[in-house]
Amino acid sequence: MRLNKQLFTSLVLLTALLAGCSSSSSVKERTVDTNTAGTNFEQVNDSGNAFEEENEANIDPFEPINRVIWDFNYDVLDRLFLKPVTQTYVAITPQFVRTGLVNASDNIEEPANTINNLLQGKVEDSLTSFARFAINSTVGVFGVFDVASEMELLQKRENFGHVLGVWGVGTGPYLMLPALGPSDIRSFTGELIDNFYWPGTVLKDPVVIGAAIVSIVETRALLLDQEEQLNRALDQYLFVRDAYFQRLAFEVSDGELEQKSEEELEEEQDDFSDFEDFLNGGA
Repeated sequence: MRLNKQLFTSLVLLTALLAGCSSSSSVKERTVDTNTAGTNFEQVNDSGNAFEEENEANIDPFEPINRVIWDFNYDVLDRLFLKPVTQTYVAITPQFVRTGLVNASDNIEEPANTINNLLQGKVEDSLTSFARFAINSTVGVFGVFDVASEMELLQKRENFGHVLGVWGVGTGPYLMLPALGPSDIRSFTGELIDNFYWPGTVLKDPVVIGAAIVSIVETRALLLDQEEQLNRALDQYLFVRDAYFQRLAFEVSDGELEQKSEEELEEEQDDFSDFEDFLNGGA
């Protein structure tokens, strides 16, 4: 059952209030490998402790509850259900079938990409998204074949959470959602709003559910080869949280994150060396 307009409005206001209470710069921005479709865990420090201590309480005030949900998601849902289903899916489904399913699922999102790009002032990207939907829905047989990409009209994926970020709305508290995984107030509200875009409003539930399942399973498939990095982390919860915010910052900024200068890196190295000398001297 879809949310009514009153609940929808309340969610938007809740996002503005909660996100406004948190600084939009509460997470340190870092670079992320743009060639990775899923979260690139190799970019995250194995300790997972990538946040400044002063920001911990602001960005993750629900940590005790979030950790319980993380344990349930990873140790129960993922190990007993999602991972086996994904491995079976990858093993028995021909690659061309998987590609077609992903293409069709992505095509349903193009109208939302069109609007969300436009709301960020990206007129050219908005027109590209519109053209992709028109071409792939017709020539591409309801999106099964990505004809538009062959014409160099590449996907410009944007959600309303990104729009809110560009408009200056902070992420708000970190959320670990049952079954859905990492999120935050801004992103969660953005996803709810995206559900009100056409054609999701007119598609039959089996189609919408099927597209969501394909997206979830394919995303999990991308992470199968990166589990070793996660398993080596001293604190898996912090590791995943840092990776989530790292990727979110990258997406909202379109990859234009501020990188540390060589002087800043050298200064940090000097500080670390001084700290080591202090420890050795006190041993």
